[in-house]
Amino acid sequence: MSNMSMSKKSTVAVIDYGMGNLHSVAKALEHVADENTTVIVTSDPAVIDAADRVLLPGVGAIRDCIGEMHNAGLVPSIHKAMAEKPFLAICVGIQSLMSHSEENGGVDCLNHFQGNALFFGEKHKDHDGSKLKVPHMGWNQVKHTINHPLWAGIPDNARFYFVHSFYVVPENINEIAGTCDYGLEFCVALARDNVFAVQFHPEKSHKDGLQLYKNFIHWDGKP
Repeated sequence: MSNMSMSKKSTVAVIDYGMGNLHSVAKALEHVADENTTVIVTSDPAVIDAADRVLLPGVGAIRDCIGEMHNAGLVPSIHKAMAEKPFLAICVGIQSLMSHSEENGGVDCLNHFQGNALFFGEKHKDHDGSKLKVPHMGWNQVKHTINHPLWAGIPDNARFYFVHSFYVVPENINEIAGTCDYGLEFCVALARDNVFAVQFHPEKSHKDGLQLYKNFIHWDGKP
């Protein structure tokens, strides 16, 4: 039985809700997957429900993201996956898991993590008072605030690639898994039970981003 369990086929569902090209995310996952792992880009709730692991990507404006998730009938499957299996959200995906976002005049989100997504501001400044560009775009260091299986093999303060104008502020600071500094120290990773979410783009973050995806493919969903 042990040999059979070792060779068990598993699937990773990348949720396609019509927001952006998911090719680079799927390619990065396939690059680190073993022969027993199948990566499926899907908008079918039944495929998501049947998958062993689920990844929620996100690009664009939050109102469109949340709207398309609802329009495609995917929200129940997203909540079900977050309750039952290893689940990873990336980029705007992390913002969609919050209670609310300031973007687009205010948008109610999926409310898995209690808290808000806030705007850096048009006049965002560094600690020395110099002006910082918004969106926060490019490479920045990520500090681990907890030990977590998805950080395995990734050095503390490794650099990841960001493109965003909003950042998440969870009500429960114990759910923060990583932070970054861009004029203020802000949350870039959240973790609770079988759910992990990051603000940066792992698929654009070279070896450390690929390591995070590899960790996710082998993650059993336990903190």
